[in-house]
Amino acid sequence: MKQRSIDAYIVPSEDAHQSEYIAACDGRRAFISGFNGSAGLAVVTLKEAALWTDGRYFLQASKQLDTNWILQKSGLAGVPSKEEWLNKVLAPNSKVGIDPKLVTLPAARTLAESLKPASHSLVSVTENLVDLVWGSDRPGFPMNPVKPLDIKFSGKSAEAKLKDVRLAIENKGTWGFVVTGLDEIAWLFNLRGNDIVCNPVFFAYALVTLDSAILYIHESKLTKEAAAALAASSVEIRAYEQIFADLGAFGKSYTEKKLWADPRCSLALQDALGGPALIVEATSPVTKFKSIKNATEIQGFRDSHVRDGASLCQYFAWLENELLVKKNTSISEVDGADKLEWFRSQRENFVGLSFDTISSTGANGSIIHYKPEHGTCKTITADEMYLCDSGAQYLDGTTDCTRTHHFGTPTAFEKEAYTRVLKGHIQIDLAVFPVGVTGYVIDVLARTALWRAGLDFRHGTGHGVGHYLNVHEGPHGIGMRIAYNDVPLEKGMTVTNEPGYYEDGKFGIRIENVMVVKEAATPYDFGGKGSLGFEHVTVVPISTKLVDVDLLLPEEREWLNKYHEEVYAKVSPLLKEDELALKWLEKETRAI
Repeated sequence: MKQRSIDAYIVPSEDAHQSEYIAACDGRRAFISGFNGSAGLAVVTLKEAALWTDGRYFLQASKQLDTNWILQKSGLAGVPSKEEWLNKVLAPNSKVGIDPKLVTLPAARTLAESLKPASHSLVSVTENLVDLVWGSDRPGFPMNPVKPLDIKFSGKSAEAKLKDVRLAIENKGTWGFVVTGLDEIAWLFNLRGNDIVCNPVFFAYALVTLDSAILYIHESKLTKEAAAALAASSVEIRAYEQIFADLGAFGKSYTEKKLWADPRCSLALQDALGGPALIVEATSPVTKFKSIKNATEIQGFRDSHVRDGASLCQYFAWLENELLVKKNTSISEVDGADKLEWFRSQRENFVGLSFDTISSTGANGSIIHYKPEHGTCKTITADEMYLCDSGAQYLDGTTDCTRTHHFGTPTAFEKEAYTRVLKGHIQIDLAVFPVGVTGYVIDVLARTALWRAGLDFRHGTGHGVGHYLNVHEGPHGIGMRIAYNDVPLEKGMTVTNEPGYYEDGKFGIRIENVMVVKEAATPYDFGGKGSLGFEHVTVVPISTKLVDVDLLLPEEREWLNKYHEEVYAKVSPLLKEDELALKWLEKETRAI
């Protein structure tokens, strides 16, 4: 920093494609700070260092940061933004550096404007300073094979998807669209990779015009089948880094029209093109296309979730038997996660996990995005609440399910909190709402029962789910983030339903299903809008041992019993060869 006359340096969590989950070589913020949660931002000055993260990670960050760091708990009263903090701690006319590949266009503008009151300036530092410190210890760039996804799973050809994008480009009045999101590129070209753990994506850029499509990728990563599929779709292959030079050339040749870029586009790409005057900044058309699943994808979600449900039943049956019958006191949280992955790996179309399994017992359950580690994690016992949030990638779908159990005797408060979470879960599942309503509006349904007792949870109620893609997918969601009010829920979207409650230092509760937005039949149709509701595709028993039946409304009790009838009918045929799991399923799906 001193050599480059930089007074502060910003280290984001994201990679050059704004991925939520990143490859090991992009784990700069975790390397420099020691905090390895998925969300956070670090700022280093010549005298101090601070890290911002959200409510999911307050506990984790407080444990992992050493005394060199100031933890800034985003969203809490009195906690400054990074811009406010920089303006306070830096001397006037300071220079704040950032890698332009890692910052989005809106973020760069906001940061630059926010620094002006203190006469600070934002400076692009093309050579990443953390990489220089990391040196030869930094993991290498992923070079994993990229394979085609058969249309029997995708439900739509790459040619048809490109046609939709070109129509959007024509309507937007631009000469082309630059695709930067890794999941969007994978979806658009019906390709899948493994460059980021648990995310079947690969490092690439794409440029689509009205008469061409270019995929920027290390060509050696493409299997023969992938290369053939791209050639059949008339897609040209160029080197991954070539996009920066190409944008410069295109920027000079297209003088009458601009290039369409998503707001998540990096400052580096805009600079390469020739500046903001050459860009139309608007939400990617692929974001919307990808979020609305076709009939093939929806059926894939249903089928994969039944198989996934069977594996979860096998796991919970095995765990309960080990704890209560065999009196096994040596099963760690990691052991449990590994056993669950093994059960899943035996199922048809299994590819891998969709995220690191959150196998958490007791106090660890109150760490919302906890990750157990060998040597430091707890042992699973029958005396504490056990929260398991897990998912898998299958060729025909992506799963994400959370269940909370107590294999011993829960306290009255644990049962009350669990039941209030369940009530919120049921009310979301039962929701019927007019077309045009957003997840921001219906989020209150998940929290009302908790609020009435003075309880709440510090995370969203639901996120979109990719189809054999990223487990977290936008642009929609259910939650209190105002951005969710910009995107109405639409037929064919997938979204999770996962209210929770977390008693710091004691236990955590979450109940999560994946749902598909569907048309809902209603006796009336005010305004001629039509109505929507949800179809849950997750079929895993919800612990009735933790339910205080007296707190349930009649419709909620009826919902739970009908849900368990459905779970048994769909999952039991897959457990005929596993007597232990089948008996557990029978026990857990009995009516209450």
